[in-house]
Amino acid sequence: MADRISVLLAEDHVLVRQGIRRFLEATGDIEVVAEAGDGEEVLRHLTQLHPDVIILDVHMPKMSGIEVLPHIKRDYPHVRILVLTADDEDPQVLTLLGAGVDGYILKTAHIDEVICAVREIHAGNIVLSPQVTEKVVRRMAPVTDLGGLAPTLFVESPTPRETAVLRLVAQGMTNREIGQALSISHRTVQGHLANLFGKLNVNTRTEAVTEALRLGWIDLK
Repeated sequence: MADRISVLLAEDHVLVRQGIRRFLEATGDIEVVAEAGDGEEVLRHLTQLHPDVIILDVHMPKMSGIEVLPHIKRDYPHVRILVLTADDEDPQVLTLLGAGVDGYILKTAHIDEVICAVREIHAGNIVLSPQVTEKVVRRMAPVTDLGGLAPTLFVESPTPRETAVLRLVAQGMTNREIGQALSISHRTVQGHLANLFGKLNVNTRTEAVTEALRLGWIDLK
């Protein structure tokens, strides 16, 4: 069996933390190597452990998720960070994404979404809840004064399948979910995204959606 994904679970509510741990470890490919109830405990664990992923709550005592995040990014840049929170307020979302988190999932999500998010960010993907994706792309998409038409010069147009992938990315779907919706493998989805990143000269899913909106390839309707 391949090495399991090691997770540090940071959540100040014990019952929530225990429930998430039980579901994660039931997968067989994810192992919770430690739990933390506050930001200081997160940093103490990181001095001894080298998890692949941290599931990070935002509101914790002693040091909040926002306060502890710069320390993690500076001292443990290899660790992937999945924010799991009840808050989807614009300033917080944009602050955390700007600070370099790899995923932002709301606590209203089904546990299967959390499990999938852990796997996706471990694989190098960015994962956002649909509500968060919409906030980000609406905030980042520039306003055009060309009568609703976006410029398309010097950008190779997407194929119909690439457009379909973009629409589902804009809805916050993971690569596996997109693959299931389009009846293709998640590796094929990754291939389409790689082509899109090259055409759009971007590096992340959110940037791809934002640029596709600007160019008029997709909309949020």
